[in-house]
Amino acid sequence: MDNKLPDAKRLSESVIAVPPLARTADGKLDREENIKLVRHIRSGGVSHLLYGGNALFYHVRPSEYASLLSMLVDITDDQTSVVPSIGPAFGAMMDQVDVLADFDFPTAMVLPQRDITDPVGIANGIRTAAEKLGKPLVVYLKFDRWLPMDLIKRLESDGAISWIKYAVVLDEPLKDDYLRELLDAFPAERIVSGIGEQPAIIHLRDFGVGGFTSGCVCVQPGPSQRMLRAIHAARWDEAEAIRQFFLPLEDLRNEINPIRVLHEAVSIAGIAKTGPLLPLVSGLDEASRSRIAAAVKTMASGTNLPKADSVAG
Repeated sequence: MDNKLPDAKRLSESVIAVPPLARTADGKLDREENIKLVRHIRSGGVSHLLYGGNALFYHVRPSEYASLLSMLVDITDDQTSVVPSIGPAFGAMMDQVDVLADFDFPTAMVLPQRDITDPVGIANGIRTAAEKLGKPLVVYLKFDRWLPMDLIKRLESDGAISWIKYAVVLDEPLKDDYLRELLDAFPAERIVSGIGEQPAIIHLRDFGVGGFTSGCVCVQPGPSQRMLRAIHAARWDEAEAIRQFFLPLEDLRNEINPIRVLHEAVSIAGIAKTGPLLPLVSGLDEASRSRIAAAVKTMASGTNLPKADSVAG
């Protein structure tokens, strides 16, 4: 596991994969299947892993947290940057920070919480966790206006923020006043687009953020990493063609549920047996699985993927 802090240059060098966690039939961590998934992601040149919502860190048992972190260390090499998550409840966050102190992860992401919170309280919680851990944390902006800019500026001046995952979903991502305000308050190179390939071109080209996270990269890591390189090289036609390549699976994630669809897609693609989802999340019916299988099959065929020399930027 690479324990270096993910600086701006390193955030932009790889897509940040957000994988699911594979579990056995009785709900325990499945080390071998998680190894298969990590190896598949790494085979596409992706070196950053962020374990958050897709891995259902929201519902991980406190008694399992240490063994989960140990597994993540064991299944990754020193060329792979791994970021686990903490929270979303403050009590869980504090106990998890105690466990994290025994490991050497570069940072951790604070899962967003909207229930029984207020913005000042959220900022205080992030600051308290960062101070206790002795490291800046990843702030996950998932909801519009969740944290106002004055609080983000204070967290930054206090050294509490490593980088920001920006994942506010809008019908028109180019019209994003919250992101534009964020760019005036926080360095763009330390902001990462957090909604996969679909808004990545706009977020990186038009807003200038440093990189992007992806769930679908777990199914097709090579094309996703290639899309990042195309964006950095301003090969916009190539980047757009790859964005379209991912669209059928992303449409299903948006329509049904992003976590549940990705969990099934990794299994259906034959990458790793992801097993059952943790309650409070349920599996999908056969009709949904059939639609996912069709999308995965199309992606595997590469029919909609442009050849590297067939497009110009």
